[in-house]
Amino acid sequence: MANLVPLIQTGSKKGRKFIKKFYNETWERRYNHSIAEESVTLLWTISVSIFAIGGLMGALIVTPAVKYFGRKRTLLLNNVFAVMAALLMAFSRLAGSFEMIILGRFIMGIDGGISLSALPMYLSEISPKQIRGSLGQITAIFICVGVFTGQVLGLPEIFGKESLWPYLFGMIIVPSVIQVVVLPFLPESPRYLLLEKHDTKAAEKAFQTFLGKSDVSYEVEEVLEESRMQRNIQVASIFQLLCDSSKRWQILTIIVTMACYQLCGLNAIWFYTNDIFKGAGLSPEIIPYVTLSTGAVEILAAVFSGLVIERLGRRPLLIGGFGLMVLFFAILTVCMTLQDQAIWLRYLSIVCILAIIASFCIGPGGIPFVLTGEFFAQAQRPAAFMIAGIINWLSNFAVGLLFPFIQHGLQTYCFLVFAVICVAGATFLFFVLPETKNKTLAEINQAFAKKKKVPLEVREMDQFEAERKSSGEQEPNFSSTLDNGEVKTKIV
Repeated sequence: MANLVPLIQTGSKKGRKFIKKFYNETWERRYNHSIAEESVTLLWTISVSIFAIGGLMGALIVTPAVKYFGRKRTLLLNNVFAVMAALLMAFSRLAGSFEMIILGRFIMGIDGGISLSALPMYLSEISPKQIRGSLGQITAIFICVGVFTGQVLGLPEIFGKESLWPYLFGMIIVPSVIQVVVLPFLPESPRYLLLEKHDTKAAEKAFQTFLGKSDVSYEVEEVLEESRMQRNIQVASIFQLLCDSSKRWQILTIIVTMACYQLCGLNAIWFYTNDIFKGAGLSPEIIPYVTLSTGAVEILAAVFSGLVIERLGRRPLLIGGFGLMVLFFAILTVCMTLQDQAIWLRYLSIVCILAIIASFCIGPGGIPFVLTGEFFAQAQRPAAFMIAGIINWLSNFAVGLLFPFIQHGLQTYCFLVFAVICVAGATFLFFVLPETKNKTLAEINQAFAKKKKVPLEVREMDQFEAERKSSGEQEPNFSSTLDNGEVKTKIV
């Protein structure tokens, strides 16, 4: 839903022109004089950047929300923010208030911040490990669908006219209504019900619904092993998770992947897309339709990633995606620097644009969310997604703040900055990230331990793996006796 705001979010020049004109007209009506160009630019910058600030706020409140309301209900209640934002932005022109757009963007950011944490968390908890990666890619696929839908709705024949742009903002209500209608019929996360709510019957029913079978005793027992291990552990806070030395490399991996997710240069691609299409000789009237190809490539690449992730694994797609982006960033830099010397280089630039977008969506565009759900136990998962969300939105804000200066100073060579970031991310992941395909949490912890040779506390998880295979073993019973006023605990 957050991606159905292309007039601002994708930096459309026509959309920017419409919004800035609205800001100027509103100011002139209020104060009887035109607003300075610097002030219009400032208002536009605030409108763009405040979305990331709202996203950060959403990431901060998602942990207490999913703990208190549950995963499904958090997603359901989150639609309140989307509807509020849509109404504010849709009626901003009628009310003559540009502040409503800015406030709507902030609230829409909160909605996006909650969604990008709660949805991957929900998907990771309802997924069997055999299809955990494919199902986790749904987040990335629907982000791409949202971008493409926004591009289509922004065409001149639909809402891409000066008189109709408020209706485009109002369209955010449509997916919210669909979610409000459909989501109540889906079960809550069975892991949440079993491990946090201790409701075995509801968890069994949820497993039966998701798996389509009546006998779910194996799945329940598998989750209960983790429950027994965590019987004295409360849901971890961010501070507690950061202080857990056994998760140090997992946390660092999530931080690196989420930072690279935003800093790898896709925003620069969107910034230059129209200029590259113009340089290839396309008329301004045709460019909006050609731009649809970028959204279509996003969807196809994300779907392809979802189909092959359980065969190829997370590691090759993620590292390979960053590697391909480095290659095409280098080619694009050469093409844009020398495009006046050979016309065919302009067309090669278009190919590079589409290739960079596809490379991003194949790996870096969705796998970071999958890894966040795979690396951590139930008690640590909300805090882990909060950390990932904070890094995601801080990096998003940094890109919006710094990219204009990078672009102004380096011009077309700015792509080399992003290539360096992709190289750094791919190098880190090559040496640190183990393959997590079809692995349990204990196996992932062991893989990290072997990869970095750091002391990870995986023995408890291994113990319960052994318990499942050993039918004769019994859990120790505990009793307490009172002797001379002192409590002594002994194993019977």
